[in-house]
Amino acid sequence: MARVRNKSQQRHDRILAEVLEKRHVNVRDLAAGMAVSEATVRRDLKAMADTGQIDLVYGGATLRRTSDFSFRSKGLRNTGAKQTIGALAARLVGDDEQIFLDSGTTCFALAPFLKRRRGVSVIVNSARLALELDAPGLSVILLGGQYRPDRMDAIGPLATSTLDQLRGFLCFIGSDGLSMEFGLAAADIESANLYRMAVRHARQTVLLVDHTKFMSPSLFKIVDWDPIQKVVTDQPPPPEWAEFLQGRSIEVFHPGHEPAVSDGALEASPA
Repeated sequence: MARVRNKSQQRHDRILAEVLEKRHVNVRDLAAGMAVSEATVRRDLKAMADTGQIDLVYGGATLRRTSDFSFRSKGLRNTGAKQTIGALAARLVGDDEQIFLDSGTTCFALAPFLKRRRGVSVIVNSARLALELDAPGLSVILLGGQYRPDRMDAIGPLATSTLDQLRGFLCFIGSDGLSMEFGLAAADIESANLYRMAVRHARQTVLLVDHTKFMSPSLFKIVDWDPIQKVVTDQPPPPEWAEFLQGRSIEVFHPGHEPAVSDGALEASPA
């Protein structure tokens, strides 16, 4: 029975990933892609609609208009790209380093590659990330504050008050959207405020974004481009972005142009 439930959940995750990417899916294509019957897909769609994940339409399903930015929903997007970014970013972290990781899914992908490091202190505002970093050799500083269950993270004055006491770390942050004029942005003002402080107190900031973020501006500004020293992504940026980043002396790493391994760091590999 548990095995059946696991297979069903795998199908649901795949369907949700398709809906998030395409906004609309149809039963026939889903059945062909997962090698199951159309009747199975219809049952899956009905179950997912009943739990509020999607809306049913004739012949398929669409993304709910009230769809949120929950960690699980975001985590299903561009998973391969995020793993690539996590592996590359880990090469920038050596032993005995102090780092900050935001609570987004791209920074979360960095966590498994840190478990072979020694003496690394990691500042996080995500309970999920703190649990993922439970490994010998890693010390976790978890910021408290107003808890957001959908993301399993903390924001607000208590979180920023604690972060305000910390300085000199290597900051890794993601972004919900990028603009040459506006800078880095988040989808909510609480995250933007916290990560702005993290950048302000860091000795160096590394931006972790997949290729889709170069085409997706967002609402709440985190910072402009001045504090960003490095960008780690999964593909070479579009030519206009490559020229823009080069003009600001921001180093860009991606497969084919990878960072050297930091002193004391092992080759990145997940635990």
